[in-house]
Amino acid sequence: MSDERPPPAPRGGDGAEAVSADPMEGLSCPVPWSRYERVTLAHGGGGRLTRQLVDQLFKPAFESPELEAELDGARLALGGPVAVTTDAFTVRPLVFPGGDIGSLAVHGSVNDLAMCGARPRALTASFVLEEGLPLATLERLVRSMGEAARAAGVRVVAGDTKVVERGKGDGVYIAVTALGETLAEVGPDRIEVGDRVLLSGPVGDHGTAVLLAREGLPLPEGLVSDSADVSPAALALLEAGLAVRCLRDPTRGGLATVAAELAAKSGHGVRLDAPLPVRPEVADACELVGLDPLYVACEGRFVAFVAPEDAERALAILRAHEVARGAPLVGEVVGEHPGVATLRSELGAERVLDLLSGEPLPRIC
Repeated sequence: MSDERPPPAPRGGDGAEAVSADPMEGLSCPVPWSRYERVTLAHGGGGRLTRQLVDQLFKPAFESPELEAELDGARLALGGPVAVTTDAFTVRPLVFPGGDIGSLAVHGSVNDLAMCGARPRALTASFVLEEGLPLATLERLVRSMGEAARAAGVRVVAGDTKVVERGKGDGVYIAVTALGETLAEVGPDRIEVGDRVLLSGPVGDHGTAVLLAREGLPLPEGLVSDSADVSPAALALLEAGLAVRCLRDPTRGGLATVAAELAAKSGHGVRLDAPLPVRPEVADACELVGLDPLYVACEGRFVAFVAPEDAERALAILRAHEVARGAPLVGEVVGEHPGVATLRSELGAERVLDLLSGEPLPRIC
């Protein structure tokens, strides 16, 4: 008999709120089948409450035939080379201006696949829930995740739920593994001197919006997270047959970190040119808290390294997509300072864009 038992009687918002619908209640040892307002340890115990969570919350939200099959995994038919990525999401607060941890988990995962040159097809998700989390909050996040998955054209095909004691989980963490079909080979080793650096839009929106919401600071009008699925715009470049060398989304560490990492990995110099696209409200907020917006995370932007002869056509393709409407040319791969990224000012002076020692904004994804 499991030790993971919910409270024996309703107590405010922490216990059962309705009469049990289970005709066998009182005749068996497992937890009664009843509706709870908050997550209990029994929701992760594999018994009736776990089944209730799966049947009444996860399955309706994700609408996946693979979940209906109720296997311990999922069987998928993917044509061609398969790309796979895995990520964990611990953002705080769980709901932030422009998104939440549920939609973010989808966007972050499908974007990583797109940066590998792959079309997203399926996700698996593991939820680590904290005892006491309101089930209404969990339902909102799961529904948001399901809506984001359908909008991105991917299915959630398998998953798992665990519950940890109150005070040890900060609400909910989500770990996602994503699978996709590779369309083209891209990567840092393909970058060449002369390649142009394109950016899909302004940087720093996501990290700034999350930071202000977390600290309870006033949010400038119109400033929300840039969290979005960028795979249609990124894959459109590949489908057009352009010479796309490398794709990368500037999440933790932002645009400056992407430039520094790819310069070091490729062995070439990467030079970005000011002014880079940063919204005035983001620049003001970052100045207020002492952050450089070039190092602030994005969750709905990406950088593309393309051959010089394809740069203008690539920009036109990107600008046809809502997530990249104002995509600019922001830099070039150069023969000078190999392995180093720099930012060239409007007066022609250059400063090195180095890797930071740590993350200036923890818990933003």
